Amino acid sequence: MLAHINTLLITGIEASPVIVEVDIQNGLPNFEIVGLASTAIKEARERVRAAIKNSGFDFPNRKIIVNLSPADMKKEGSHFDLAIAVGILLASEQIVNNTSKDLFITGELSLDGTVRKIPGILPMALELAKINNPDICFVVPYDNSLEAGLVSEISSKQVKSLTEMCEYLEASLELDEVPIFNYDRKSLVNDNYDFADVKGQESAKRALQIAAAGLHNILLIGPPGGGKTMLARRMPSIMPEMDREEILETMRIYSVANLLNPDNPLINSRPFRAPHKNASSASIIGGGRIPRPGEITLAQNGILFLDELPEFNRDVLEALRQPLEDKVVTVARTHSTYTFPANFSLVASMNPCPCGFFGSDKECNCTPLQISRYINRVSGPLLDRIDIQVEVGRVNYDQLTDKATNESSATIKEKVEIARTMQAKRFKNSNIKLNSEMRPKEVKKYCQIDDKSEQLLKTAFEKFTMSARAYDRILKIARTIADLEESPDIRLPHIAESLKYRTLDKKYWG
Repeated sequence: MLAHINTLLITGIEASPVIVEVDIQNGLPNFEIVGLASTAIKEARERVRAAIKNSGFDFPNRKIIVNLSPADMKKEGSHFDLAIAVGILLASEQIVNNTSKDLFITGELSLDGTVRKIPGILPMALELAKINNPDICFVVPYDNSLEAGLVSEISSKQVKSLTEMCEYLEASLELDEVPIFNYDRKSLVNDNYDFADVKGQESAKRALQIAAAGLHNILLIGPPGGGKTMLARRMPSIMPEMDREEILETMRIYSVANLLNPDNPLINSRPFRAPHKNASSASIIGGGRIPRPGEITLAQNGILFLDELPEFNRDVLEALRQPLEDKVVTVARTHSTYTFPANFSLVASMNPCPCGFFGSDKECNCTPLQISRYINRVSGPLLDRIDIQVEVGRVNYDQLTDKATNESSATIKEKVEIARTMQAKRFKNSNIKLNSEMRPKEVKKYCQIDDKSEQLLKTAFEKFTMSARAYDRILKIARTIADLEESPDIRLPHIAESLKYRTLDKKYWG
């Protein structure tokens, strides 16, 4: 007898429907899984065999063929176990499907028939929500129920064992509904990171505020102890709350990477990823035998912080160039191509030389050759993609002991939210949301400047031999500065401030 069971496949961070076809024939006992199945799926034969026997059913002593359709897509993971076991029991007529729902079943089986949690439940639920069929029912492992409840557009049920699944199919047991998750809870404010604690560094605070408002990339350069890391770690505190679309977009990535907290899967605070300088290119960009999201994807809608930028492997830094430009990263494999989102704000920090004191009030012990080798680990093309470059000098004693109250993160956040609101109105009929995402067409439309600003920009362009990319990025920064001041037009002071953030490359790299 032939049986069909619906399930889903994860490719990158997307899900696709898959039909598990099970055919049991007369012949020598054999259990074969076809349809470009990976080793993990082929190992399901032993898990399914033991789970069926230990759940009180008979494993057919006949020829069993399991086909995962469509057969031209590479299949990875252990989440096909439950669907395969149910298909075998249906095909062998040990159970009958008496449900009227279009079931999509997923889950890994332990040897005793318990259904274990799996990664990628959220993208599966989102894919089923796109189908917009009220008869669809998504059956998920009990330990994944909170994650499935994030998508209220579909009906989901939770299952603990193969026995429960079979009793539900025969209508002798009703599975519990997955509870719908509440999105109204605000993200917890981390009081340990507030700009009110930062003494001095007003220019760096201003630059980070601009970067947060438009999700721009920023480089902090200066001697040790100036507060570069402290400033970077406070940037999430001035970024707006994520809306439901951004929350689901971020959680989809963390679900595939199996990084969600099973007790509280909701991520409603901006990601802040700070990989170590010894991290590999695959861990930063994404990849592996089975491609998985890298740090740049895990930082989606948030911040990727690279401390001591020149200390990272040169291959890692050069691999960042394409994602910084395109906001996506593509990983190609023999049977498929995976595309991961990479729309984040790069916050990088570095010393100006190996000892760290070149250009400061403390004597530098490095030779010109050592300084040149160190600084040039950050290439010109990568530097050109960093919108804002700002010096973070040493804080003097008077600044450090100043009793005045500094501007808090909450106050800065209000200004950033006003700028984000202006951008939302500007791009409401577009597929982009922020100034940093503007393409040349949008730059030409929304970044028009007057004659005086044009003349200033022309003079700076020729004096500093800027690239066409730098020209566009200067206009984007000026647009964000104007938004922070609630100005509908880009004026001369906005262009002048924007130019200020593009001159450090001439001081250190020129």
